[in-house]
Amino acid sequence: MKNLPALNARKVIKTLKKAGFIENRQKGSHLLLIHPISKKRTVIPVHPGKTISKPLLRSIVENDAGMTIEEFLKLL
Repeated sequence: MKNLPALNARKVIKTLKKAGFIENRQKGSHLLLIHPISKKRTVIPVHPGKTISKPLLRSIVENDAGMTIEEFLKLL
């Protein structure tokens, strides 16, 4: 299993958009992304200057987006 790098919210959002996710809405510092075909959705906390913790990033990628870590890393 590959290790996840420390990523900020902008990089995670950019990578998920490459996977087909689109911005749905934003409330405060949380951006909701949705995949139009699979209807999967995920919430990304957008805090400038901070990285997303590795456990949260793993949860976003595997549980919310339904991707493997390897698939996500290929899109980086």
